[in-house]
Amino acid sequence: MKKSILTLMILCLITAFGCQLSSGQQLKKYDPKRKMSKTPAEWKKILTPNQYYIMVESGTETPFQNAYHDNHQKGVYVSAATGEVLFSSDDKFDSGTGWPSFVKPIDPKKVEIVTDNSAGMTRDEVIERSTGLHLGHVFDDGPADRGGKRYCMNSGALKFIKK
Repeated sequence: MKKSILTLMILCLITAFGCQLSSGQQLKKYDPKRKMSKTPAEWKKILTPNQYYIMVESGTETPFQNAYHDNHQKGVYVSAATGEVLFSSDDKFDSGTGWPSFVKPIDPKKVEIVTDNSAGMTRDEVIERSTGLHLGHVFDDGPADRGGKRYCMNSGALKFIKK
């Protein structure tokens, strides 16, 4: 009986945790150890509430319910915070994940990859190098013929400039 109750409790916890992550909400909040070019209060005055949640608090938007996951126009994607050009539509592909995905940044020196241990897992987080702000994550499951990387970005961290 005790094993059944314990198993049921573990199953409930896994289900609750999984649902929270599948809703698009990360469990990570602002990390005071992260070096950013402005304080959170300064960013709060500049960014929209959604941009702040994603970029400063390292939040994640809901998949398939964001501005650029299904954008097929030609152009570039710039940082919502600085306007720095980060990604090109030429490097965008449909990953099926519900977030805009790219095989590479335009200039690798404009982003930095840092270890992210939030949400009970270890991932490679992509931040904007000049600001320290969160953009998304990079994974090794992208198109093999294009380098094998999938830069899974949050639309809220980007602005699209049509060519």
